[in-house]
Amino acid sequence: MTALFDVEAPAAPAAAGPRPLVIALDAATIVTGVAGVGWTDYVHAPAKGLHERFQQQLDGCASFYRHADYVVIEGPAYSKNNNGADALSALRWFLRQDLWKRGIPYAVINPQARNEYATGKKRPVPGTVPPKKRYEVGKAMIRDAVHQRYGLLTEGKHRYDQSDAYMILALGLHSLGHVLAEVPEAWAQNALRGVEWHNLPAVAR
Repeated sequence: MTALFDVEAPAAPAAAGPRPLVIALDAATIVTGVAGVGWTDYVHAPAKGLHERFQQQLDGCASFYRHADYVVIEGPAYSKNNNGADALSALRWFLRQDLWKRGIPYAVINPQARNEYATGKKRPVPGTVPPKKRYEVGKAMIRDAVHQRYGLLTEGKHRYDQSDAYMILALGLHSLGHVLAEVPEAWAQNALRGVEWHNLPAVAR
């Protein structure tokens, strides 16, 4: 197996030394949420053509992670069926390939792990919520958790993209032994199983 496909899931003891620079990406073809410790942002790709949007996303995301020690990317929600899934999968792989070329270790974090880290549940939206409202309610729950736990309130049109990115940032850092805020042990341990590291240097394995 090549380094691109080697999967590592490091344990999360308390880390010694300074906190590494980690950047998180909630990737999407039009708007990607971006986060680092204490801040969030986004990359907007307004081009009409898909190839052009891919390039705008790659260039924009790279401007955030080019000096990063590690990057975390939200992975696919396999239960979600939509017409843009193929393009989104392609974008994620373009990002992963670029990170591999740059020698930046990255983790793919599945959305259920993000949910567990935020709420303690893989599917936190109550069954009583109408189907048409479930998506937004779920996103709002992550945003609220980011605000309550980390004191960071994402606002504006792309607030949910940014709060999703911040939650996977926190989970990625936790997996490296740097915990941003207290999380119930059971929530953390379950969520950490959904963090898959790739391209890690031998010293980190």
